[in-house]
Amino acid sequence: MINKEQKDYIIQLLQEGKDIPEDFKYQLFPTKQKEYELAYAGKMRKEDILANEDGVFPVPLQVEKVFNGNEYEAFDDDWKNMIVFGDNLQFLKTIYENKEPLIKDKVKGKVKLIYIDPPFATEEDFKGKDGQKAYTDKAKGSQFIEFLRKRLIVAKEILHPQGLIYVHLDTKKSHYIKVIMDEIFNENNFQNEIVYCYAGGATSKKDLPRKHDTIFRYSNSDTYFYKPALRQYSQSGSGRRSDGSKYDVTSTTPHNDWWTDISPENTQSNDNTGYPTQKPEQLIKRIIEISTEEGDLILDFFGGSGTTIATAEKMGRKWIACDVGKLSYLTMQKRILQIQESKDLEDPKKKYGKKAKSFTTASLGSYDLEKTFELERKKYLEFVSGLFEVNLKEYKISGFSFEGKKDSYPVIIYDYNTYKDSSIDENYLQDIHRNIGKKVGSKVYIIAPINFVDFVDDSAEIDDVRYYFLKIPYHIINELHKKPFVKVRQPQTKSRVNDIEEAIGFHFKRPPEVKAELKIETDEIKLIIKSFKTNELQSDKTKEEKSFENFETLSAVFIDKTYNGKSFEMDEAFFADELLPKKKSKKKIETAKNDNSELDGNITENLKKLSETGIEISLKTNEVKEQLMVVFTDIYGNDFTQTFKV
Repeated sequence: MINKEQKDYIIQLLQEGKDIPEDFKYQLFPTKQKEYELAYAGKMRKEDILANEDGVFPVPLQVEKVFNGNEYEAFDDDWKNMIVFGDNLQFLKTIYENKEPLIKDKVKGKVKLIYIDPPFATEEDFKGKDGQKAYTDKAKGSQFIEFLRKRLIVAKEILHPQGLIYVHLDTKKSHYIKVIMDEIFNENNFQNEIVYCYAGGATSKKDLPRKHDTIFRYSNSDTYFYKPALRQYSQSGSGRRSDGSKYDVTSTTPHNDWWTDISPENTQSNDNTGYPTQKPEQLIKRIIEISTEEGDLILDFFGGSGTTIATAEKMGRKWIACDVGKLSYLTMQKRILQIQESKDLEDPKKKYGKKAKSFTTASLGSYDLEKTFELERKKYLEFVSGLFEVNLKEYKISGFSFEGKKDSYPVIIYDYNTYKDSSIDENYLQDIHRNIGKKVGSKVYIIAPINFVDFVDDSAEIDDVRYYFLKIPYHIINELHKKPFVKVRQPQTKSRVNDIEEAIGFHFKRPPEVKAELKIETDEIKLIIKSFKTNELQSDKTKEEKSFENFETLSAVFIDKTYNGKSFEMDEAFFADELLPKKKSKKKIETAKNDNSELDGNITENLKKLSETGIEISLKTNEVKEQLMVVFTDIYGNDFTQTFKV
């Protein structure tokens, strides 16, 4: 309980319009504990997560490309399947908010099945030979649990009342996640612990070989769809069921909750994408067929290699996938674009043979500034209001127009198209202040592209009225966010594509500066990357810009060797560590902790040595067609795209 002094202090803060300290939150709004639950460091209240108190907000979707027309059959209801590049918590919250025009009233409460295969690894799971940590930026145990719990909380809110969720885990953290899912979905809605058994892999001399994963199956209520998956048996009567009992002369029987008949993905198969942790389509097929009907909507927000959406496409379901990794995003896109060449689900000896239905690729949290500026004023206002949480509703004070309110304070969204030769400077503020004076209260927000703002500071004060500048493309000032802006870091090694990453806020794409050329020889074509440079903000507080040169921010190079002039269909992916000199490539990778560079230490050191010679990537001449398309990606997720004529 709070005492009188604390109560008076809180009342004073409220009267002055100030924030209440975090320490008082749980005293004012205590959490009612359940009979039993998992307690750990950093666990937030469900209500706070849904209210964006974790600093993660819904952000707008920006369409990259729409695949429709004669090639991609349209749905009867104008639905388009979707591949989204971005942080999945931001995406889930965007669905939950249900304001984004692209998905408004189409997804929230309509998802019949969620299947996710989240990263299993935590810091404690990666040790060197002598017990030292091999990776220093893995999430700790409690961080991983909360990372997944936040997403599961929002996922439940967008799941259909009769929907189901499957969470695929290995033995490392499954017992913790089971308790968390009991809390979120209700223990009574736990339907199955599916044991997915597989062969192959390494054996251990001191432990029992680990040859299974666990898949938890929960419903969103006590009413849900279930269609038994039937397994065919010979009618000789000489065999036994998986539980050991003899089966009779019936030809089919439902599968049990442990599955031994699905082989892991064959690395030599044409359907193998090369993406780590790829799961077999037959596994997802069984989950889809027992949980959904044709036309139902399926969501996978750890998209990975795209097995879920590829299988859903072949089974006539609608689908959405999201992933924070560029390799995943491009792998999924290629898999859907070339799905007609993949195996048929019913007869693996045949090709599927059908092109995908209409779908969209989109990004969130990372935007193309040029595209944004090209938007019509109305769309621009909607875009900006989504980024800065502005309630759009035009009104006037003393004849001066405001576009809306933020936190009950007036907002000006600067019309940069009308006033191209003007800027927000001292004279501009004085003119506004003369018109509105103190009639606006203590705050006014002004949103504008950063190149139209002459003020270095994030705010200016005139007569006790503070004018805050919300500058695009930079992040909202710290006072307006619970947490500082955090970008998602793209890996420099393929082994780390499933590292746990979270984004806070948004940013605009700033393509790296790349100089590259082709050298065509008889048997091979060499892609020579002469230089790679990224310009990034060094600090969110200082807004200082730092240049990273000599390949130190290179994440990966993605190549389409047979570019058709329409869509990028990745054939090759080369990560930074693969492009190092061979004698250095086997060195341990430690994450540098100096500055805000977020660079892999040894990779950075070795790549700097390539500044004189550049990097060479060799391709076989007979595999390359008339055009070659290359996407150069830095660790901040920025792309530079270049097409070469061959």
